[in-house]
Amino acid sequence: MSSGLLGRKLGMTSFFGHDGRYLPVTVIEAGPCTVTQIKTRANDGYDALQLGFGEKKKNRVNKPLQGHFAKSGDKLFADLGEFRVENPEDFQVGQEITLEMFAVGDRIEVSGKTKGRGFSGVIKRHGFHRGPKSHGNRNYRLPGSIGMSAWPSKVAKGKKLPGRYGNARQTVKNLEIMDIRPEDNLILVKGAVPGPASGRLEIKKR
Repeated sequence: MSSGLLGRKLGMTSFFGHDGRYLPVTVIEAGPCTVTQIKTRANDGYDALQLGFGEKKKNRVNKPLQGHFAKSGDKLFADLGEFRVENPEDFQVGQEITLEMFAVGDRIEVSGKTKGRGFSGVIKRHGFHRGPKSHGNRNYRLPGSIGMSAWPSKVAKGKKLPGRYGNARQTVKNLEIMDIRPEDNLILVKGAVPGPASGRLEIKKR
């Protein structure tokens, strides 16, 4: 059995849990994924499955990838991802992997790319407090003094400053599966996961 699946975030909603609690959940379309390549310790140095998810038009896929996908069938995939496995010999190229590996109550970890927020100031990026709005002070949203004047006369490495925020890989661990709907390839996960709606996700069993 594979250790994970590729999927996409559909959005958030609310859900009555089995104990009657009203909970926020994220709806994730998990799979089905197709095995496009099997990596083994003898050939690649580690054991893993390469999975393809989501279809793509032929004119959007270059010739080398078309040849690679042809080995696993006639589908062209939008996303590829790797998941470690213990026994790669249990799988075949072209095999379909579904969400049957998951069960209600399982704990999973979800990885995705956070929303890109562009160039942001220190209040939005790092949670700084704003300056006082009194006595003619105009230092509302600036970081304040950042240097050391006499010695060593420089800005310390790693100082929190304005800059590009978001659009980075993030993993949320220990999320609980509240419901599974295999007929629609959907899992409902308690809480939030990284990324925008329709964002690509990696779902792994803990």
